[in-house]
Amino acid sequence: MESFYAKFKKDCWIHARGEIRATFNGETADSSGVGQKPRPRIESLTDLVFGLALSIGAIGLISNRPKNTEILVESIAGFGFSFLILISIWFRYTEVMSVLRVEITRTRVLNTTLLFLVAVEPYLFNLLNFNSSSGLGSLDDFASVGFAIDLGSIYAIMASLTSILAKEEDGLIAPDLLKKYRRIRNLEIATALIFFLTTIPVFWIVSLPGGFPGSGGPLRYYAWLATFPIIRGENILRRLRKKSTR
Repeated sequence: MESFYAKFKKDCWIHARGEIRATFNGETADSSGVGQKPRPRIESLTDLVFGLALSIGAIGLISNRPKNTEILVESIAGFGFSFLILISIWFRYTEVMSVLRVEITRTRVLNTTLLFLVAVEPYLFNLLNFNSSSGLGSLDDFASVGFAIDLGSIYAIMASLTSILAKEEDGLIAPDLLKKYRRIRNLEIATALIFFLTTIPVFWIVSLPGGFPGSGGPLRYYAWLATFPIIRGENILRRLRKKSTR
């Protein structure tokens, strides 16, 4: 009788210990699964960087009081240019990163580099002189070249992230969306190439008479404005297709 009770007690203890171990391991796995999901923190950092970049541009307007109406219009137009570019990149970036896995090394490196370039953009933008008559190699020339390289690099990284998203074998998005994101990737590549192309000295040497915007300034600035239809290319194509199907 005693041996039967001792055996029963031993079996109960083994079973209870197994349940405790399974529960502990389950909690560890769950907590590790949560710990391996850094996306919310990265998204918060992204929102902070983009938000600061937009805010710094607005602060720059406040700190530089315009002397006349012409300078006021030019300042607002210049800030609007920077604002529209950053906000379009932010929307596209958020859309892409909601699907991509941040823990992949390549994605993490591209993500970090992009955030650095976005953080630098307001500084380079505030160095721009839209009415500059300085020659080649001047501070105004170097500042505009730096701004073009910065935005070109941002769009090149966005094209790389979108290319990862549009790989059919990875299955990150529905098959019927692959063509859409491949078009977006191609438009981002075209935009990056335009910004890089404007670093050629001829885009600074050749200028229109008068002041920028509207009636003059270096050709480089007008080439930048030409990227807006390309940036919005996918939306324009979608609207045209909707109108044609009506």
